Order: sequence, then structure tokens, then C-alpha cells
Amino acid sequence: MRDRAIIISLLASAAASVGLAIAFLAEGGLAAQGILLAIALAGIGTALVMWAHTLGEGEVAEPRGELATPTDPESPGPGATLSGPSRRSFVGSLLGAIGALAVALLSPIKSLGRSPESALRHTKWAAGIPLVDADGHRIFLGALEIGGVATVFPEGYTGDAVSQALLLRVDPKRLQPLPGREDWSPDGYIVFSKVCTHAGCPVGLFENTRDQLLCPCHQSTFNVLAGAKPVFGPAPRPLPQLPITATTDGALVALGDFPEPIGPGFWNRDT
Repeated sequence: MRDRAIIISLLASAAASVGLAIAFLAEGGLAAQGILLAIALAGIGTALVMWAHTLGEGEVAEPRGELATPTDPESPGPGATLSGPSRRSFVGSLLGAIGALAVALLSPIKSLGRSPESALRHTKWAAGIPLVDADGHRIFLGALEIGGVATVFPEGYTGDAVSQALLLRVDPKRLQPLPGREDWSPDGYIVFSKVCTHAGCPVGLFENTRDQLLCPCHQSTFNVLAGAKPVFGPAPRPLPQLPITATTDGALVALGDFPEPIGPGFWNRDT
């Protein structure tokens, strides 16, 4: 009777573990997940306790006689009697129950989502994607006066926090573009990531009299005329610049994604 109870406890534990994994993947209630976890643990614990009680039961006797090689190395010999389930069946059932519980406990890994590193290395910007404002309207040359600023997104991804950027218009004669970026600011329109390179706060203040962007969180200040190089505060790197151009009808479009990862530093970042 006890043999059967031990196996039933382990099977109940395995079934509860499978139910726990399904409940988590299906985003079931926390109460149900807690009950299933309790059943899974209680089943294993109960089986171990009952099996432990069988270890001291029964009688093992081996009369003296001629030495012989036993056919079963686990058999205690002639005349022996043991109670409780066989070692093989118990160990197999126990490993099965523990394995099912381990799989269930690994299920929460799904909630971690994709690696944040890939999300920071690439945004929704790509070659040919138009710049749009917060209402989804495309932006054309002439939309801003010199000293003007607007938050822009890639068309189709309005509100995307990683892809948000600042479009500014400055005097093109005062620009000091980095080598290879001379054609990234048509008619003085220039775009930088809005995600601060210090702590990821949104950079939203433009001091047009000094042509500087200011992050309100920790007062990091960036010179937009010199590639948004930090000139004050804790930001360690310039704001990434988005390459843009103007189409024949005057619409501003991206030439590609940001050339470097946006936001603050992270593990294995090259730049």
C-alpha cells in the first residue's frame, strides 16, 4: 500500500509541475500557480518521507554458506526480504518528478524577453523611412525656423521610445560636421537621438542661443554644432546622429539607422 502511495505522490508532483508550466505560459493567475507549486513540492517531499520510513523495515538475513556470485548486485542474497518500492522504480519516478519541476521553474525565463543589447544596437530607423512628428505627419523642408526643434519618429513607429529623436535646424554655415557626415544635415536640419548617453533620460531642452542640447535629469549638455559632443555633465559620449536627406519633394527621410548604439553604455558595447 505504501509502495503505491509513494509512486502516486511522485506522479501527482509531476502532473502539478506540468500544470504549473502551462499556467505560467498561459499567464494564469498567481493563486493557481502557487497552489500547483505547493502540490509539486509536497508530492516530492511526501514521497521522500514515506520512502525513508521503509529503509529500516523488513529483515535481511544471509546464512553462511559457500560464496557465490549474485545474479543481481542489488539483491541482498537468499532469504532476504525487503519492504518498500524497488530502488529502480523509486529513483526513476523521483527523477521524473524533479525534472518536471525543474522545467516548470525554468518557464519564467520567457518573461525576460529578448536581449536588451540587440534593442539598443538597432532602432526602427532605416534607409528611406520618412521623419514624422508625434501626430504621424511627415516633415518637410521649411517646417522649422533656424533655432527650431521637434521630436520625430520613424514613420509607422510613432511613440517608439528607443527610436525617438530630436530634429533641429541650425545655421548650416556654423555646423562643424564630423568627417563623412557632411551631407547628413540638409539645409541645416540635423537629427540626434533623444536618449541621453548617460542614464537614458530623454534629452528635450534646446538652448538655441548657444546651440546646445540639455538633458534635464543630470544636466548633461551637448554641442549640436560639433556632432552633439558633451561639453558639460556626466554624459560620456556624444548623442548618436541620424543620417538624413531631403527628397525631391522636400520630405526629410533617413539614410539609415544610427551608426552607433543609442543610450547609455552596456556590456560588450564597442563604442
